Amino acid sequence: MKPAAFTYHRARDVEGAARLLAELGDEAKIIAGGQSLVAMMNFRLARPQHLVDIAGLDGLDGVRTGPDGGLRIGALATHHAVETAPPGALGAGFAVVREAMRWIGHLPIRTRGTVGGSLAHADSTAEWCLLAVLLDAELVARGPSGERRIAAGDFFHGYYTTALEPEEILVEVVFPRPAPNAALTEFAERRGDFAVVAAAVDLRLAPGGGHIEGGRVALGGVTPQPVRVPEAEAVLARGGTPGPRLFAECAESAAGAVNPPSDANGSAQYRRRLIRTLVARACEEATAR
Repeated sequence: MKPAAFTYHRARDVEGAARLLAELGDEAKIIAGGQSLVAMMNFRLARPQHLVDIAGLDGLDGVRTGPDGGLRIGALATHHAVETAPPGALGAGFAVVREAMRWIGHLPIRTRGTVGGSLAHADSTAEWCLLAVLLDAELVARGPSGERRIAAGDFFHGYYTTALEPEEILVEVVFPRPAPNAALTEFAERRGDFAVVAAAVDLRLAPGGGHIEGGRVALGGVTPQPVRVPEAEAVLARGGTPGPRLFAECAESAAGAVNPPSDANGSAQYRRRLIRTLVARACEEATAR
């Protein structure tokens, strides 16, 4: 299929793109890698009257660690750029970010798709969205009124809906602290498909790794947006020795805390079974780090 007719605009800088978006209103969409938007346009699920191309903008594709130990990734960085970034660019505490890239589609998609595009698209199963919620990322947006920083917990509002204003452009995502004992895993019917359920954990281990002192648990594909699971985190907060018993209890709490949908990809009961398996697996992988 072919998309409906639209007018193409090529932005020269972020400020110009923001002004153009403000001018064009709700009928305009940003395009960078186009791996999600173009597919939706081809199926007539999205019919923007204007496309504003920001792919050629300078300075928005960096991947670097800051002096505070955090990780800063430009919105136009591709998934593959993160996947293949030199070790020093990500830092020792962000292996989970690099390793999560292998779950994203196939190599051509990772080569073209962008970090900012995935976050702004806000698919609840997307790896970047799940990482942002798990690791308390800040999303930096720029518009005619200037720059603002949005906490990941406030950014995702539902199916393909975010806190971005129509005239704002996502320019950077900031992960404020290292997560040396974090892991993300998921299940899809076929390699490269969207996840049916995705799970990620960020464990806090005592020195030596023999005791868990707490942690974070996040799920994708079970609600309209990726979510943290306080009930599962409460199990980790009680502490204990890393192992199958503690991880199974955490996973059971996660499965019982959400009300996943039933659809063509599986029933709610099936998704709860996946949650039990994936949360326990993520805990094991995080501990092994």
